[in-house]
Amino acid sequence: MNPRLLREPRVVLAGAALLLLVVALSWRGIAAALRPAALARPTAIAVDVARVRRADVPVYLEGLGTVQAFYTVTITARVDGQIEKVAFREGQEVRKGDLLVQIDPRPYQAALGVAVATRDKDRALLANAHRDMERYAELAPEDLASKQTVDTQQALIAQLTAQLKGDEAAIDSARTQLEYTTIRSPIDGRTGIRQVDPGNNVRATDTNGMVVVTQLEPISIIFTLPEESFGQLSAALRRGAVTATALSRDDSEELDRGTVELIDNQIDQTTGTIRVKVILPNRQRRLWPGQFVNVRVMTEMQQQVLTMPASALQRGPEGTFTYLVQPDSTIRVAPLTAGEQSGDIVVVAKGLEAGDRVVASNQYRLQPGSLIRANAPGVARSGEQAAAEPAP
Repeated sequence: MNPRLLREPRVVLAGAALLLLVVALSWRGIAAALRPAALARPTAIAVDVARVRRADVPVYLEGLGTVQAFYTVTITARVDGQIEKVAFREGQEVRKGDLLVQIDPRPYQAALGVAVATRDKDRALLANAHRDMERYAELAPEDLASKQTVDTQQALIAQLTAQLKGDEAAIDSARTQLEYTTIRSPIDGRTGIRQVDPGNNVRATDTNGMVVVTQLEPISIIFTLPEESFGQLSAALRRGAVTATALSRDDSEELDRGTVELIDNQIDQTTGTIRVKVILPNRQRRLWPGQFVNVRVMTEMQQQVLTMPASALQRGPEGTFTYLVQPDSTIRVAPLTAGEQSGDIVVVAKGLEAGDRVVASNQYRLQPGSLIRANAPGVARSGEQAAAEPAP
């Protein structure tokens, strides 16, 4: 066989092998060149994004308050005596004038009878003195009655007239003492725990009382605010009625709603606070004397101001700021001036425009220029969930 024909396939095979080697080396080089670029690609961080919007925002003042009965009366005896009857049940609703306790009235009825009898006796003596005076007046012109006798009779009439007035006063006093034996409720309210039982003796000097009656409808709350709030609340009261809402201690439940009655007439210098009184109807009886509640007072309604979620507001060494979302899904730091906060929204006084998008979660993972992607609307995700999600 011709050796030249044998050498040509070898040359072809060698060339093909060399070509494959060159292609393989080139691919490795391209892959090596592309790998750092892929590794350097930033990972998008999942966050909640909200828009800056215009809205009406109520401005509130909040403080911790204590519920107090509108009226509280400790029922005590005003005369000494034995209790004949306790006419109420513990926890009973009573009306003004309802009988509560009856004290034995017999000693005071007797005293009233003595006073009436004394008045009647003195009235008879006065009538007789007037008749004697008429006789002396007829005899005096004929010198049958001396001037001294007439003067003495006139003095007796004046004495008996004054004594009769004293008798009338004694009757009034005795009648009042008798009325005190019947103890009635001075207000509409609810009775508390009974402190005395029938058969016991009570005295007017006793200070413990027989029962406490409290008025629960309406009811009042006394709460405190920092003295810096005085001007804001005072201005609101000058504009008209100020609405106040009583909330549970965790702010999760509204208990009742009423109006601010007054601001106390002095500031407590030891605490730097002012006391405010609120009156509420309490028809549902959800407020009880001695209960601690949170009180929220609306002082004004700001019309169509810029707002954003309070969770988007950040604080740093240079003041307040937020993370503003750029068109390319990166973020930048946007300094701003925040106004009033109402619930979960905050007023933006300066630094943003309506329609701007701000980051409302996972800010601790961000820095200027970070790439983000927005969670689905209405879906809030924790930082751990966002970190576990793969990049798009």
